[in-house]
Amino acid sequence: EVQKLNRQLEEKNGEIQQMINQPPYEKEREILRLQKSLAEREKAQATSDVLCRSLTDETHQLQRKLASTAEMCQHLAKCLEEKQRKEKGNSDDQMPTERSNQVFLLLVLDNASSLQALICNLQDENRMLKQKVAHV
Repeated sequence: EVQKLNRQLEEKNGEIQQMINQPPYEKEREILRLQKSLAEREKAQATSDVLCRSLTDETHQLQRKLASTAEMCQHLAKCLEEKQRKEKGNSDDQMPTERSNQVFLLLVLDNASSLQALICNLQDENRMLKQKVAHV
């Protein structure tokens, strides 16, 4: 491994010597190429930042939507419970209440799992974009 690193070091030293021995116009061309490459990387990074912010905003929006959906489910469950109480009286209320709670829990869990899946997808996409930026 040390030999491999020494070879790489020698190669890099050779590249440096070639750069030093190049005529000035070649050096300027290389500088321009590197500046262009840097500009492209900065542009890609800016694009990635915009996408990340967009994904973050979308995630927050979906979380707010999930919270409002959960509140609506709770409200609907309470309305259903009250309606069932009015129709059957308080003595028969235990079973429908449990059923409405189960329906509510299923709705919340379904929304939470779909939100979690979306968050995972967004995180994967974010990671891939970062890898692409690093590669560029």
